[in-house]
Amino acid sequence: MPSMTTSRVSRWDQHGREHTVQVSKSGVQRVLVCGTCGWRRSAQFLPWLKAEEHLAGEHQATVDPSES
Repeated sequence: MPSMTTSRVSRWDQHGREHTVQVSKSGVQRVLVCGTCGWRRSAQFLPWLKAEEHLAGEHQATVDPSES
């Protein structure tokens, strides 16, 4: 059984709230789960981009905390 690794994509909205999508990897498949709304999606390619698109589109969270 392949090992599972997890990373996350975090962005802040205009009200200063943090929104996070967990990206779990098992083999070549990745599963994205939003900690704010529970949105789930499987992604084989570009999972971090899909996570950023979800955060921007659904939560208007576009501020990258690592760039502050």
